[in-house]
Amino acid sequence: MNFSDLPPFLSEALAERGYAQPTPVQAAVLEDHAGGRDLIVSAQTGSGKTVAFGLAMADDLLGEAGTLEPADGPAALVIAPTRELALQVSRELIWLYAKAGARVVTCVGGMDPSKERRNLAHGAHIVVGTPGRLRDHLERGALDLSALKAIVLDEADEMLDMGFREDLEEILDATPESRRTLLFSATMPRPIAELAKRYQREAVRISTIGGERGHGDIAYQAVTVSPSEIENAVVNLLRFHEAETAMLFCATRDNVRHLHATLQERGFAVVALSGEHSQSERNHAMQALRDRRVRVCVATDVAARGIDLPTLSLVIHVEIPRDAETLQHRSGRTGRAGKKGTAVLIVPYQRRRRVEGMLRGARIEAEWIEAPTPQMIRAKDRERLLGALLEPVEFDEEDRELATRLLAERSPEDIAAALVRSHRASLPQPEDLIANTPEARREAQKDRHRAGFEDVVWFRMEVGRRQNADPRWILPLLCRRGHITRNEIGAIRIGGNETYFQVPRQIAGKFGAALARTANSEDEQDRILIEQSAAGPRDDARANRRNGGPPHAPRVHRKGPGKPGGKPFHKRKPRD
Repeated sequence: MNFSDLPPFLSEALAERGYAQPTPVQAAVLEDHAGGRDLIVSAQTGSGKTVAFGLAMADDLLGEAGTLEPADGPAALVIAPTRELALQVSRELIWLYAKAGARVVTCVGGMDPSKERRNLAHGAHIVVGTPGRLRDHLERGALDLSALKAIVLDEADEMLDMGFREDLEEILDATPESRRTLLFSATMPRPIAELAKRYQREAVRISTIGGERGHGDIAYQAVTVSPSEIENAVVNLLRFHEAETAMLFCATRDNVRHLHATLQERGFAVVALSGEHSQSERNHAMQALRDRRVRVCVATDVAARGIDLPTLSLVIHVEIPRDAETLQHRSGRTGRAGKKGTAVLIVPYQRRRRVEGMLRGARIEAEWIEAPTPQMIRAKDRERLLGALLEPVEFDEEDRELATRLLAERSPEDIAAALVRSHRASLPQPEDLIANTPEARREAQKDRHRAGFEDVVWFRMEVGRRQNADPRWILPLLCRRGHITRNEIGAIRIGGNETYFQVPRQIAGKFGAALARTANSEDEQDRILIEQSAAGPRDDARANRRNGGPPHAPRVHRKGPGKPGGKPFHKRKPRD
């Protein structure tokens, strides 16, 4: 199938943009049996679905003469979950319908609502917006949907996950019953099925996920690292690939903020996108990426919705996606329009099994690799530098004059070496990583002990998380009872009913004697049993399991936050 059967203004616009053949989802919506029908479309990010629903609603926008009629009210409405996605959809529809003279109005949060109302009052053929802002215009009477012929819910599953169900229902209830409803969603959970049942009539189901998997041009890799080495692995992956544009995904805005600051400190040109950024900040960040003033973007899942960067060739999952759908949505930012992309998952070694299961569920074959080493990165740097310097290039007279002057002062070898040195100095330094073997990890843990704690004795106290144990009151208690300072207390391990801590062996005898002298106080804190442990917390835990479990520690009461004494401490419900 090709685009020859479309109205001329559409086929010409597609040809100018380089569209020769429709993608599977575009071909599916153009089939005869889908014409004029409600549609439920399952298609992955990057599959060309924006153009697909733009083509699908062409018949609804065109009059009997095959041209657009005057825009008294919108004939088509597209709803997207985020500002960025709505803006991207709006840009796509503008060029697609430009030759027909269509007016496209965008209504999203963070923009001037009065300006949007003026644009709506001047008439629009297509309105694109986010649920909250569209509902606001509807309730204020600025958005008239009485003449609507088609409505598109783009990434409907994401909108329901974000809590927009009430907004969507109010908007849909304000549309004519005769309108077409086109529902696009990467997944089809039960809430989507319920929404379709209520607002669609004999909808045609279209699914292209099974055939194309949405990401045929993405190479998946998984890197296992020590949890403490995640940031260093990110640095080395960025340096190894030196992608024209890279996107890094974190789970929370706090983690985005932290990683953004870390990468800036390491010398990377980087921007951040999360829910805490205003629309103006988002626009500036996106423009910097498009202008290639920055090459790295750190983002949350929701903030990255709708981002379309043609130069994006590397996606790094800094934190493991919550499910296979999120993995595919994130990774779908790259590998578009026939270009190759790479998606890398950074996996703490203890979570490898979970990630393997996620990959199996998504039917993704990932190559498990080691994080790039500094030696590997330097080898890549040499290849890239040689390739750049040996490319054919035209020099102007000023360049040649400067080259002649340099050759008069230095030898060609010295000039080439200075060029290489200058190039290397402009690049962030790679990080040395712990070898990813159990032996290396154990050795690294030994090396990371604080000075003076190479030889320690473990002590145990009969209070744990269930008694609200917290270092904020445990440390002062140990210092007071053991007559030592904070600097003489090493690692603290808080368990359910007991806490272990380290003391340097050379002061362990003095510490134990002080504990004995202070154990008879009337203060309830001073009656907490503190004794030397024959082994560390893990060894004691193994022994307890073999012997049928530890004895129950006496319940400790507390008077205030973080201190024993007073009302009983009630166990909190575990987090999800």
